[in-house]
Amino acid sequence: MNSLRHLQAVMALFWSQNRLMLAAGTLLALCTALAGIALLGLSGWFITATAIAGASVATALVFDVFAPAAGIRFLALARTFSRYGERLVTHDATLEVLARLRERVFRTFATDEEARSLAARPARLLFRLTVDIDALDSLYLRVAVPLVAALGSALVTSAALGLIAPALGIGIGLALILSGLAIPAVAAARAQKPARRRAHALEVLRSRTIDLMRGQADLVMANRLSAQTAALSAADSRLADADDALNHIEASTGFSFAVAGAGLLAATLIAAAVLAESGTIGAPAAALAVFVALACLEPFAALRRGALELGRVLLSARRLGSKLTDVVDEAASPDLPSCPANAVEIAGVTVSYRHGDRPVVEDQSLAVARGEHVALIGASGAGKSTILSLIAGELPPHAGTVRTLPAALLTQRTELFCDTLRGNLALARSNAGDGEMMEALHAAGLGAFVAGLPEGLDTMLGEGGAGLSAGQARRLALARLLLRDTPVWLLDEPTEGLDGSTARDVIERIGACAAGRALVIVTHIRREAELADRILLIEHGRVQADCARGSREYLRLLERLRPD
Repeated sequence: MNSLRHLQAVMALFWSQNRLMLAAGTLLALCTALAGIALLGLSGWFITATAIAGASVATALVFDVFAPAAGIRFLALARTFSRYGERLVTHDATLEVLARLRERVFRTFATDEEARSLAARPARLLFRLTVDIDALDSLYLRVAVPLVAALGSALVTSAALGLIAPALGIGIGLALILSGLAIPAVAAARAQKPARRRAHALEVLRSRTIDLMRGQADLVMANRLSAQTAALSAADSRLADADDALNHIEASTGFSFAVAGAGLLAATLIAAAVLAESGTIGAPAAALAVFVALACLEPFAALRRGALELGRVLLSARRLGSKLTDVVDEAASPDLPSCPANAVEIAGVTVSYRHGDRPVVEDQSLAVARGEHVALIGASGAGKSTILSLIAGELPPHAGTVRTLPAALLTQRTELFCDTLRGNLALARSNAGDGEMMEALHAAGLGAFVAGLPEGLDTMLGEGGAGLSAGQARRLALARLLLRDTPVWLLDEPTEGLDGSTARDVIERIGACAAGRALVIVTHIRREAELADRILLIEHGRVQADCARGSREYLRLLERLRPD
């Protein structure tokens, strides 16, 4: 029941997006099926009627060959154009819906609760956004469209043959619907388990392959390389077993359609012969019925692929269906009170992680004035990063309120992507021009380097910013922060891991660019804390000391920090 409920949510999303294109694609698929059936039936009628008319000179002279020939050419062209239009319209409509679905699912995963859950298994996000969403294209392309086309062609075929002989039309219509739906239904029921096993095995195989490729050094050091290789082979074997099961079901389904088609053709041939012998219909009409019977089961055969993939579609729908509601609107802004006096106000906030024994931050209040620079120091696990996450909006408080002006976060881990320099900078502000980007790069100390590159801002970076040194990557992240241009900057150990000279240069540039902005910096390093007008000592999630620049306590707290 849950799978059907989630499937309905996905179907509702499809129908709510670009209905005209989806309906047009389905109609074109029906036209393609009907044109194919009519083309074969008319061709059979024309060949038979021409042969009979040619038996005598009198009938040959009066027989009109032009109208049927024109009809055959028209149906051939109509089938070609409708097939092309169907492929174009259905795939365009599906890709548009999936693109919007991918965005909505990503926004759901970007919420605080989901982001923390995915942090332990980041590959899940990739698989949900790629494999699972891509699987949903079968719902429209290989299930809905072929089903409507098959049922529509069966009804039209039954009605057309019913004009020749009512009993023949009813019989063929019932046979088409019963056999055409029963065979895919049985195939879908048989294929559900192997399709789900294949989806799980493929996900495991990809995860283990990525782990093997990216963690070879760690696996060798831990003497786990052979174990990882064996686990990869086991996943590949499970995938192969699932593929074998699906291939067997597909072959048996094709055989069943062939048997059903042969039986329908034989029954139609016998019925047409009986009707022709009794004089109820003529030989050309009998030939038309036989040739129509030969082609009328073909639209149902298109359901075979959809039946095999239905299990994977249901699994993806179950995984994603719950993500299609309560998605944060792109234009929506956090429902936070205004902060007229201060850049940041934290009042009576308590935070605990899901399985924490005690609150990480308990009944804490803090204010940062506009343009003020504040450093948070303390031992690891004291709650500094938790306070920073609260201000950034990445962590909702369980009690109390957090009010802040728009803020940008720069962490010690630089997130760069396999894209151009321009693409990585555009994440901060998509409408920024090249001049603004170069200005930010110059301010971050990377302008001369980028200007000297042959392709400039169009230079491609590898995965994770490969192609840049650690210092250059941190400067690029700083340039992105400058492009964001928010009144509050949040820095989490921004020079951690950099050599001394590079770190000092980055800190000097941050200090120069942070003038007029509120700055909250989490640090263990003296050179970073020296940017601050106030130093707050955090212990057990609470502010234990608040010292202003120039005071003796301020200098004492600086001395506790790690030197440059």
